[in-house]
Amino acid sequence: MNRVTAPWVRTRLRAAPGAAVALAVLVALTACLAAAFPRALDRYTDAGLRRAVERASTGERSVRVDADPVLGGSVAEAEDSVRPESLADAYRSVLGSVERPLVVDERQSSYGVRVTDSLPAPEKWLPRPDGLPAEMVLAAQEGLADHARPTSGRLPRVAGGRTDFTTADVEAAVTEETARALHIEVGSVLHLPAQRALTVHVTGIVTPERPDSAYWSVDSVLRTPSLRRTPAPPGAPSPTYWVGGLLLAPEAGPALLGTAQVGRYWHLATDTGSVRSRDLDGLGSAVASLESGPGLERLRTAIDPMAEVTTGLDDVFTAYGRLRGDIGPLVVVAASGAGTVAAVVLLMAGGLAADRRRTELALLRARGASVRGLTGRLLAETAVVAVPAGALGFGAALLALPGARLWPALWAAAAVTAVACLALPLRAAAAHRTVRVHGGRRDVASARASRRRTVAELTVVVLALGAVETLRRRGATEGAGDLVALAPVLVGVIAALVLVRLYPLPLRALARPARRLRGAVGHLALARAGRTSASAVLPLLALLTAFTVAAFGGSVLSGVADARDRAALLAVGADARVEADDALPSGLSDRLRGASGAREVTEVGIDYQAGTPNGRQSLPVAGVDPDAYAALAARTGLGAFPGGRLTRPDGAEGGSEDAVLPALASPAVAERFGDEPFGMRLADGSVATLRIVLVREDTPAVYGDDFLVVDRAGLSAGAAPPNVLLLSGDDLDGGALRRAVDDAGTVRLRAEERGTYVDSPLQTGAERIYTAAVAAGAGYAALALLLSLAGTAAERAALLARLRTMGLTRAQGRRLLVLESLPQALPAALGGILTGWAAVRLLAPGVDLTTIALSTTASPVGRAELRADPWSLAVPAVAMLVLAVGVAALQAWWSGRRGAVAELRAGDAR
Repeated sequence: MNRVTAPWVRTRLRAAPGAAVALAVLVALTACLAAAFPRALDRYTDAGLRRAVERASTGERSVRVDADPVLGGSVAEAEDSVRPESLADAYRSVLGSVERPLVVDERQSSYGVRVTDSLPAPEKWLPRPDGLPAEMVLAAQEGLADHARPTSGRLPRVAGGRTDFTTADVEAAVTEETARALHIEVGSVLHLPAQRALTVHVTGIVTPERPDSAYWSVDSVLRTPSLRRTPAPPGAPSPTYWVGGLLLAPEAGPALLGTAQVGRYWHLATDTGSVRSRDLDGLGSAVASLESGPGLERLRTAIDPMAEVTTGLDDVFTAYGRLRGDIGPLVVVAASGAGTVAAVVLLMAGGLAADRRRTELALLRARGASVRGLTGRLLAETAVVAVPAGALGFGAALLALPGARLWPALWAAAAVTAVACLALPLRAAAAHRTVRVHGGRRDVASARASRRRTVAELTVVVLALGAVETLRRRGATEGAGDLVALAPVLVGVIAALVLVRLYPLPLRALARPARRLRGAVGHLALARAGRTSASAVLPLLALLTAFTVAAFGGSVLSGVADARDRAALLAVGADARVEADDALPSGLSDRLRGASGAREVTEVGIDYQAGTPNGRQSLPVAGVDPDAYAALAARTGLGAFPGGRLTRPDGAEGGSEDAVLPALASPAVAERFGDEPFGMRLADGSVATLRIVLVREDTPAVYGDDFLVVDRAGLSAGAAPPNVLLLSGDDLDGGALRRAVDDAGTVRLRAEERGTYVDSPLQTGAERIYTAAVAAGAGYAALALLLSLAGTAAERAALLARLRTMGLTRAQGRRLLVLESLPQALPAALGGILTGWAAVRLLAPGVDLTTIALSTTASPVGRAELRADPWSLAVPAVAMLVLAVGVAALQAWWSGRRGAVAELRAGDAR
């Protein structure tokens, strides 16, 4: 008879299909999140760089090469240098000098010949706003037929196909905007009395195909005429004149020679779709090469020894690099925290599986199985489940986040899969390297840590303390190092190690008093908690690490939101602001009080032209109703003060110069004027005598470092009429407010102002990653708890069944499981709150949220600091407690429904 050996992997999967499915789901989800992070990082950093390039002006994001015509030789050589063939050859040389990864968008690029200075056109029919003749810019630009379509007439041509230095008549086209502004029609003739007179015949009016493209925007006067002013000394009149563009045929370039200073140009438009954040260093090097490096040398060799290259891309790339350098380390902190929690949960899943199968693996070792063979079988068993699940998660990340690099995501998913595959085999190999008949009981209350474990824990503590101190000193900067990025996680690890060491102490202390309690439930629950396997402390490590990550990430998001709210409040002064240059209509405040959501409307009259009588100093003076304005300041938290301190004294009605009005001032103004009375000349010519009695950093009416606030009743009637209305309310409707105000003034909403501080995908991307880190931390914390409870669920069910046969009621069984879960859940919840708070307090000096919160480095609220968010601390801890108690109660209820017979079987070792 042949011996038939059942395959190990198939047998194990059939024996525990639920565990295999759970592992597959865990690996697939974790691999998907791990692969999604680098792809999301690529997507939002690339979008941020593209946004930065697109927001720059066309001249800044383009590369412009300028050169004079070939001089010093014959006239024929100069003419040949500005003909289309020569310019096209030079254009190909310019393209060849641009180094990767900088890519040129040839569809929007342009080149040609133009006069460097505009030429006056003496025609009387051209508009002359202040009596000065209009001026024209002449350009023979290649590709006009591809970038414009004639709306009347035809495109310019050259008779015979060639012009030269002596050509005196040329044809030109103008855009619709130029024709409309300068009254030019098809058939118009312009005589330009330059160094050599030139007559231009307008043959057509064209419409640009893409008016906002670089072809038309680098030299925008060719598309849109400009009304310019002549330079004049301060106070002298500065007359205006029109400047328009005339578009000549590309072959007409030689005709411009001799009329004025002529220049050749090549405008290279940047392909914004090809710029990527990971190529930032290469992009900077390519631009530097063109400006003052090998690229410029090649250009001068091919075109002209005096060719010049100008671009603003270097400034754009530098500004973006600075922004990325400020935000990037914060993102790494969030990603490191979430990744560590996920790794701990994967290791914990492997450890719990090894503990659950401890008897089975010990029996195999006792029957002769080698450590290598056992490890190999466990690795194969796990890999059959984990590898397809990791591939599935990786594929889901690719589908969810297209358009990013493949290899970083692949490495991340592979790392997750490798951890999942190795956790169980390595844990089993470490636990069963020696054959044991009976390993003994290792209760958490009686277990003693080995020396190796003590040394390892002390090493981790020292590393964590060093990382925290480094982060406090250097901040979350780009060069702070990988260990600093793990500082929040290491704080959680320290807390977990300390809590693990302290956890047995209260259990031992409560063991003796619990014996005196009436009833067996309390004593039994405490004894069960103390006899938990020492390896069950691994879920505690996962929980505390997850709580720390969630608290840190939630505090970052809260700090960002608070900084934006504060900046918007400082800029607006209230929930909404209506402001006009002159006095607002008298009935407007009453109409706005009836607007949807409006509760209070405070009138303020601001004189921005007020100054000292000698005219040497000027600063805004706000006239207010003291009581109403004090209430507004208290509601907004902007310089609250008692209203009675600003009330005008008796006899100071109507702007009496003899009375001294109390004033609220900024610190800078208070330092300048002191506490002695001083005069301020107001816009209506009256003089108010003021004395500073209150000093506040901020005030709702005026944003800035210099301001004075006084009682409007103490000023003259025309000194500060109400020109600002500050509205307080909830869910104010901006459209309704603007309809009510009409053209009387401008309306600014605090909510709209807040939105202006988010103008880069770098900011929104970083916020999303932190939100995902908080969600992942909370989810993995719940998963760690559920894994821990699932690992001992069968044992608890068997215990309840045995106790019910001895007379334990269902209510007592429910209380037993709930009380048994509290000694682990309650310290973890309290420790999580304390650890999260300590991590935020310890790391706050090294974390600056200004860049991620606001779109400008000049923050109106100063440095946006990290503060502990109570909700981020409390919600995960409370949710974990509720989950632990709920699972215990649910298991007690379900065990009661199944009955004792279904749980107890002969030979069951549970």
